[in-house]
Amino acid sequence: MASTISKSFLDSLWEFAAQDFPSEIKEEAKCCVADYISCAMIGAAQMKESDGAYLELALSPGNCPLIGLDKKSDMLSAALLNGIHAHYIELDDGHRFGMLHPGVPVISALLSVAAERGLSSEAFLRGLIVGYEATIRLAMAIQPGHKLKGFHATATCGTMGAALGLASALSIGREKWNTVLSCAATDASGLLQLIDDSSELKPYNAGRAAACAINAAFYGSTGVPGPEDVLGGKRGFFAVTAGELNEERLLNGFMPQYAIRTIYRKPYAACRHTHAVVEAVLRLREEHGLKAEDAERIRIRTYGLAIRGHEHTEIRGEASAKMSMPYSAAAALKYGRVNFQQYSPECLADDELKRLMERVEIAEDPELSALVPEKRAAVVTIESGTESFSCRVDYPKGEPENPVSAEELKDKFFSLTEAAGIDEKRRSSIYDAVMKLEEGTDTLFSLL
Repeated sequence: MASTISKSFLDSLWEFAAQDFPSEIKEEAKCCVADYISCAMIGAAQMKESDGAYLELALSPGNCPLIGLDKKSDMLSAALLNGIHAHYIELDDGHRFGMLHPGVPVISALLSVAAERGLSSEAFLRGLIVGYEATIRLAMAIQPGHKLKGFHATATCGTMGAALGLASALSIGREKWNTVLSCAATDASGLLQLIDDSSELKPYNAGRAAACAINAAFYGSTGVPGPEDVLGGKRGFFAVTAGELNEERLLNGFMPQYAIRTIYRKPYAACRHTHAVVEAVLRLREEHGLKAEDAERIRIRTYGLAIRGHEHTEIRGEASAKMSMPYSAAAALKYGRVNFQQYSPECLADDELKRLMERVEIAEDPELSALVPEKRAAVVTIESGTESFSCRVDYPKGEPENPVSAEELKDKFFSLTEAAGIDEKRRSSIYDAVMKLEEGTDTLFSLL
């Protein structure tokens, strides 16, 4: 195979995957699994409650757990549905440089394959770490141009990264990795149009990425020849879907830092672009005792990418609200929290909340736009009578610079699984099984 950008990327990733991962990186991987499971459980409960009819379309017999539903299905259906559920309430992990959610496609694919093929816990954890690395490197290499072209990186880069994570977990030989990548790259699709208007289909992008990754990994394992440069060719993935290419990020990521250590974990059930605003409002509310009725005007200055697609005040449903900066800011001020409950039909119909949204003004700050992706900052000013109160947030809670603690992550797990209707004993057993994942996957799968 000639020297190409695809070969260089795969050589670098192969070398990365061959190492013995330190214990702290495996611990990080287990935290990702715990966070994912809690999101999938509450997502499954919420979707089943609103409309469980869709489940009948995909319940083929199989060995793979449908998380939160106490059912099992075939490998592809489980990957698709678990992925949809885990992304449904917008609390899954993400990456600010890559502008995507790596955990849902990677873990959804790995869990299904591990259950079907009996992967060892060592292989599972290795695949997860490699999958995160591949997904994040690919996304960082092409953002923000990829997003500006209208592509959803969770779906596109998530498909390729998850497939390569599977290739590592399944011990597929290096000579076949180009075929795996080529299959995944042609499957790598996902439009940001799915988050617009009254669409509730954004989670479908994440779920289908996991299912496509499985197809790509297994068909790729045949070694059927693919193109020499599916990424960098004149009609390859980068030419079609990217603007500028950051080759350094693609080949080296954050090395010697592991990409999995650079993710964020979400404390607020809304699009990450709203989080700096939400946090600033919550701080102002707490520090100055502000209430919804006090706010005559809420002025927001933030970076341009956060505004496009997130400035709307016409709320057409739950997904639309989660994408709306005015709604999320208003909910933060009124309720003092922004969890999935604040996007319920009752809250969406709240007239006071609607009036509060009308007082929100959003403007791009060129200085803040210039800081992206190193910082996703926002400045919020709440005007009340003759007084005004301002707060700037550079790193909202959950970023590596402002991390969620292990105890906070555990609290999130137990809070979401309790809300999903999982009893206390089972919640504790699932959490313990994840934290002891090196001892095997059987216990975890039996509990899911």
